[in-house]
Amino acid sequence: MDTVFIEGLQVDTVIGAYDWERGIVQCLRLDLHFAWDNRPAAAGDDLALALDYAKVSARVEAFARASKFELVETFAERLAAVLMSEFGIPWLRLKLTKPGAVPAATGVGVEIERGCR
Repeated sequence: MDTVFIEGLQVDTVIGAYDWERGIVQCLRLDLHFAWDNRPAAAGDDLALALDYAKVSARVEAFARASKFELVETFAERLAAVLMSEFGIPWLRLKLTKPGAVPAATGVGVEIERGCR
């Protein structure tokens, strides 16, 4: 199975468990890898058969704008379910980084894999 990826996608959302976080928008950084058979799209040079990473990116951004989760774990799980369902993605790996959450670290977060390759 081939892989389509989007790395370093930055989205703004309300995220966090502390009271001060509930009233601000924070930036998350996402690295996404998707299992996808690229052969049909490549054979006919047909975008309709490809996993359109521009559409996926736009959907991720819309999801983030509408979200108000406390936990990055919840954000990651719900986003994975939305992407797999709406785009017919059989497997994905999603790494979510919350920069600045721990002052001594560049970022913290979660990485999940869902589905089957």
